[in-house]
Amino acid sequence: MKGPLLLSFIAVILLGSCSLLKKPAATANEFGSYSESLDETRITFPDLEEQLAKDVEEEVKPSGSLAVDEELGIALDRLKQTNEAEMYWSGFTVLVFSGVDRDLAFKTRNELFTYFPEFKTDMQYQQPRYLIKVGKFANRIEALSFYHQLKPQFPSARIIQDRFVREGYVVPEVKPIDGNQ
Repeated sequence: MKGPLLLSFIAVILLGSCSLLKKPAATANEFGSYSESLDETRITFPDLEEQLAKDVEEEVKPSGSLAVDEELGIALDRLKQTNEAEMYWSGFTVLVFSGVDRDLAFKTRNELFTYFPEFKTDMQYQQPRYLIKVGKFANRIEALSFYHQLKPQFPSARIIQDRFVREGYVVPEVKPIDGNQ
């Protein structure tokens, strides 16, 4: 008897307290006099029409475009020198075969010579597997033409990223630190 009475008493108190905490909704009339100004924090820009008028009045100098061309040429030369200093360059190649079977690797290479004698193939051994690759391309789109020609004869062919030794790269001479030769 005590349990249900106590439980109902707690329920009445909880329900009653919830109605006390509930705030009445504010009406639009209560906020009718509210105003806010963001003029002090707003970023202002000069009038666009005034700026356009100034640009039209100023004379465009043809030597300005030459200065940009010269700067661009200097930047491209620097990029070329930086790239030539690198021993490797990153690109893409078509991987025709990858596996551990030596005989199958040589058979695949010979088939590649037979079907596509104009393609320069590269056979590598990276322990424990043999790799047969075709072509050195700067981007994937260039490799797609070779890939589509090879795919009917070699269904396992795929385009992969690779690093290539730059042709004509000269290994810099290392001098001893202590001066002894």
